[in-house]
Amino acid sequence: MLNFLSYAGIFILGIALGIFLARFIVKRELMKNPPISEDMIAAMLKGMGQAPTKKRVNQIMKQMKIANKKGKK
Repeated sequence: MLNFLSYAGIFILGIALGIFLARFIVKRELMKNPPISEDMIAAMLKGMGQAPTKKRVNQIMKQMKIANKKGKK
C-alpha cells in the first residue's frame, strides 16, 4: 500500500511541476515573440485608412510592450 501511495505522490508532483514549467515557457516565448507583428499592425492601420509609417508602427509596438509589462504586475 505504501508503495502505491509513494508512486501516486510522485505522479501528482510530476504533473504539478510540468504544469508550472509549461506555463513559464509559454509566457517567456510570448514575451520574445508577441502574437502580433509589425506587419499585422501596418495592415490594421491600412484598414483604418491611416498611412502605416514606420514611426507609427514602432510607437504602437512600444505601447503594447509597456501595457504587457504593466499587466504582469
